[in-house]
Amino acid sequence: MTIFTVDRHGRPGMPTFNIKKVRRLLKEGRAEVFRRRPFTVRLLYAESLSVQPVEMCIDAGDQHIGVSVKSQKHEYTHAQFDPLQDEKQRHDDRRRYRRGRRCRKRYRKSRFDNRRRPEGWLAPAVRHKKDLHVGLAAMFMEVCPLTSVTVETGSFDTQALEAIEKGAPVPEGPGYQRGPRYRMETLRAAVFYRDGHTCRLCGGKGKVLRVHHAGYWKGDHSDRMGNLLTLCTDCHTAANHKKGGSLYGLVPESLPMKGAAFINQVRYRIVDEIREKTGLPVYTTWGSATKAARKSLCVRKTHANDAFVMGSFRPAHRCREQAFRKQRRNDRQLQKFYDAVYTDIRDGKEKAGQDLSCGRTNRREPRHSAKDLRPYRGHKVKKGFVTVRRQRTQLKPGSRVQYGGEVLVVHGTHARRNKKTGKVDTNVEFTHPAKDGRKSADLKKVTVVRARYINAWKPVT
Repeated sequence: MTIFTVDRHGRPGMPTFNIKKVRRLLKEGRAEVFRRRPFTVRLLYAESLSVQPVEMCIDAGDQHIGVSVKSQKHEYTHAQFDPLQDEKQRHDDRRRYRRGRRCRKRYRKSRFDNRRRPEGWLAPAVRHKKDLHVGLAAMFMEVCPLTSVTVETGSFDTQALEAIEKGAPVPEGPGYQRGPRYRMETLRAAVFYRDGHTCRLCGGKGKVLRVHHAGYWKGDHSDRMGNLLTLCTDCHTAANHKKGGSLYGLVPESLPMKGAAFINQVRYRIVDEIREKTGLPVYTTWGSATKAARKSLCVRKTHANDAFVMGSFRPAHRCREQAFRKQRRNDRQLQKFYDAVYTDIRDGKEKAGQDLSCGRTNRREPRHSAKDLRPYRGHKVKKGFVTVRRQRTQLKPGSRVQYGGEVLVVHGTHARRNKKTGKVDTNVEFTHPAKDGRKSADLKKVTVVRARYINAWKPVT
């Protein structure tokens, strides 16, 4: 285990592997915990610490980030960091809830034309991953005497990669200008022309056609040709989109190129922002050089190993590889929707209102058609409702509170408006009912025993 150290003024020194000595210093009060991850201690007796040249190497990526911090003799960090992959879905949910709240009480004119994107704007998902690369460099700069940073960058030819994946010849010259949409006015027309205006599921012709995203079930909503299919309105139903339906589980013809597009878009921004934030010299390398170095050292392909073979140091003493996943420390979702539950009169099972809906996937379709499953709604078991959080508390899931002389674990919190006073009260939900049978209690009636702190990076085994 590597323990990073800083002097009493917060200036970084060389990391140590002597766990027993650090434990003794903490017990004697000569040191204190400075940071939890990476674990760092502040040496209260040291005015300054000796330093040596240390370099940090980053294998940039869309889904995985490889990091190696090393000196000439030792490797101090050998890890893989995985960013969040649901950033787009979260922003889509927030946008949908916000628009619903905006016009729920009264009509308010739309305001979608009064926003201007600033220069250098990036999509939220892309900006999140770019900021993680820069943040990792700043995090290790705070606790380690870094002298340089090396980042792997590269440019990817997405058209050539897609052609190689399909087994087609690599485009050359005018081939880059004559793609699958050549001489087609719209993407929709190109998809219909490729499929011969025939439904890919039932083979029917002469029907009303729709464009379907094959990889929707795993979050792939990209508009590349390999992810689009031609379907008729009889097959493109809400029931077929659900788990167990004929559309669920279809594999796109080609893999998404969002990883290559991400590197092409932000590779120079990562380098420039790391240089600006740390003030260190930042060097770049290419994937071909990393691959050659990895083969010469006979190490297997991992993102952490790619980071290790970069740079100028090749220490013999190496660290055990670790993996971390980014997790959300705060739930900033203000509004949540809970669907109603009905009894299906066909089989007697309880199903959500979405499972027994009108089934239309387009506003132009009629509500009353062969897809309409609302007549099968029987007894309403649970009423649907919307919750809006109006107050924030320090309690996170996993915190411990005392209620009625009993210590309970917090499942979550929710706000409710008191009908008598009109004020907003906060209730604390428990993972297990208390002795008196209550599943939740007012925040004023509980005592916080231990508030859980959620770290930004969660270790993965």
